[in-house]
Amino acid sequence: MTLADLSSNLLYVAFLAYLIATFVFGGAVKGNKEGSFKSEGRWGKIAFIITVIGFLSHLGYFFTRWGATGHAPLSNMFEFTTAFGMTLVGGFIVIYLIYKTPVLGMIVLPVALLIIAYASMFPSEVSPLIPALQTNWLAIHVSTVVIAEGILAISAGAGLVYLLKVVDMNKKSKQRFWLEAIMYSLVLVIGFVIASTFFTLTDYQADFNYIDKDGNEASIGYNMPPLVGMNEYTSLTEDAMDPFFETPAVINAGKVTTILWSFIFGTILYWLIRLIARKRIAAIFKPFLKNVNLQLMDEINYRSVIIGFPLFTLGGLIFAMIWAQIAWSRFWGWDPKEVWALITWLFYAAYLHLRLGKGWQGEKSAWLAVIGFAIIMFNLIAVNLIIAGLHSYA
Repeated sequence: MTLADLSSNLLYVAFLAYLIATFVFGGAVKGNKEGSFKSEGRWGKIAFIITVIGFLSHLGYFFTRWGATGHAPLSNMFEFTTAFGMTLVGGFIVIYLIYKTPVLGMIVLPVALLIIAYASMFPSEVSPLIPALQTNWLAIHVSTVVIAEGILAISAGAGLVYLLKVVDMNKKSKQRFWLEAIMYSLVLVIGFVIASTFFTLTDYQADFNYIDKDGNEASIGYNMPPLVGMNEYTSLTEDAMDPFFETPAVINAGKVTTILWSFIFGTILYWLIRLIARKRIAAIFKPFLKNVNLQLMDEINYRSVIIGFPLFTLGGLIFAMIWAQIAWSRFWGWDPKEVWALITWLFYAAYLHLRLGKGWQGEKSAWLAVIGFAIIMFNLIAVNLIIAGLHSYA
């Protein structure tokens, strides 16, 4: 067995452990009907041990892949996203050791599972680095960013628990609408995984020619039936479905098609869950949150940000600018990834200002934490998949 094979197997073990731990955490919280926390503490410890086993396996994946590739495994979408899931779980482990919060595991681990599942849809083959990435700054800059984002994601997890507890799902309100929108967006990630898996199993492939933004002929391959076509496209595959729309040359129609199929599969799945449960998805979690300590969730939310924000400042801005100066002889270039890194930094700076200066605690702080995570995910998904730039993994 090669190091690459061992690395893949360790990642599967981690995924399975996180999945089992999620159900055990859920059982620990649901079983605590009297608020004594004895059962919750006992089963929570078991779930925590399973989580640690998964995390150690995840670490094993990371370092064995490092050995297989010869560089820090942070150079493409698969590697970065699996590392993001790892730091998210690592942050939760630290929080659990301090606060003993099984309910947070019930929320954070499913998000980590979705992130790993999302990563698995991208090519995972071991490949050499391009010249621009053959530097120690790859490990320094990207590892700091991924650790920071994992910690900031913990704040969103605590914020989501807070909102699921306090928002009345039986009363029509903006809070109910947006909370359910958050749950819908998580289901869309599952939709992406289902769509990618389905069309991969069917070996779907369709190739087209098109005219690029410079007026030259180019080609593009689709792994899903093309809903959107490139500029002045012509089919190269017999019996390939004709796209319904045509995009400007600067937009990658293949990535847009993938996102549209994810919406289609995710929306169908969302309404199936609604139909079976006969309630909104956010309301499904209500019975698990009866004993939640809101003050504790608010504290975890805040403390995660005050730890994650300086780390993001260091990795996402300072280290990034040093590397940019070395690689491109300029500190800043308004590349899409640079712009969204700045937007992320400004948002969390505003979070701390509103929290410390304006007294935005509790529900307001929870909403800010969740919005911050949405910005991180937009950077991970949309900026990498749709917006072309020097930093785009895709």
